[in-house]
Amino acid sequence: MIRTLPARVLGSREERLAERQPSRTGRLVAYPLLFVLGALVSLCGCFVQSLWPPVGLLLALGASVAVFYGGLRVTGTKLGAGVPLAGWFLLLLVLMAPRPEGDFVLAAGFTSYAYLFLGAVGGVICATLPTRSGFGYGTLTR
Repeated sequence: MIRTLPARVLGSREERLAERQPSRTGRLVAYPLLFVLGALVSLCGCFVQSLWPPVGLLLALGASVAVFYGGLRVTGTKLGAGVPLAGWFLLLLVLMAPRPEGDFVLAAGFTSYAYLFLGAVGGVICATLPTRSGFGYGTLTR
């Protein structure tokens, strides 16, 4: 049986569920780092998506989804995808607010709205993928 490229890169569902759960200490260290990484990707994505449309939008979305999925795989929990999503979204809320001078980072436009919507959808999709968590959310318990 020939496996497709996404199956080779991401692994099958059975392979992902068979991986060992990281230690609790490792996960507790990873969560704050993932939050900061999500916020940094959000900041960079705001500039990249508007700098090189439409390629910049694809780059920003790819980086955002990579951080969300990476958090899921590193921690083995759905919270691992949710924490960088929270950092990503909270910084976007700050960047969307106009300053007293009238300046703002995330301007109203198609690429900005696409970045907001598709990035949030990508984060939610990553947070609903099967995990190795002992709670069994989205997995078959053994």
